[in-house]
Amino acid sequence: MSDLRLVVFDVDGTLVDSQADILSAMQGAFDAVAIPVPSQEDILGIVGLSLNVAMPRLAPTAAREVHHTLEEAYKAAYMQLRATRGTVQSSPLYPGAREVLDTLSSQDHTLLGVATGKSRRGLDKLLEGHGLQDMFVTEQVADFHPSKPHPSMLHAALQESGVEGARAVMVGDTSYDMEMARAAGIAAIGVSWGYHDRAALAAADVVIDAFSALPQALEQILGN
Repeated sequence: MSDLRLVVFDVDGTLVDSQADILSAMQGAFDAVAIPVPSQEDILGIVGLSLNVAMPRLAPTAAREVHHTLEEAYKAAYMQLRATRGTVQSSPLYPGAREVLDTLSSQDHTLLGVATGKSRRGLDKLLEGHGLQDMFVTEQVADFHPSKPHPSMLHAALQESGVEGARAVMVGDTSYDMEMARAAGIAAIGVSWGYHDRAALAAADVVIDAFSALPQALEQILGN
């Protein structure tokens, strides 16, 4: 068996704090269709899901056409916010994230990946804005997969990287990330600084409270 290991990261709420823009873009989207805006708790509760799954949850009585309009209005509002504020301010990396990514990527036996509810376009803009274009060997986005917690993204990440499931781990802030990892048969590390309560991360092998704790958690789960 290869000694390579794969660490797959969620994005929003794990690598970057995009909460302000998510809430603002949802406000704009719901205003566009004249539907009351869901609560902050409800909005943050769907972060990580693909938009075509998230919008019906946020507006369960609305018609399918309205859900589609909400998706498009959200994307437009989010893009405008990012263009106005810039990626670094719009979606700042969490403290310690860059340092840990740099450390892990420098290890010959560690490969990094992303599995996100973002679109391909949205992820590209984010990575470009933070200078992370060459950080990840596999990048799984909502355009080509069922929404989390379906394991499709992680199955694809394992196939693309050539890493066995026993040598892979998912790092995320939501129950969807933990459930996706379980469904894919890989380990899961929860992060407490994101958008779901710590209690929602019960399926994680371990929950960490700072990025600096990730390398040790990886050693604990995957070994050297």
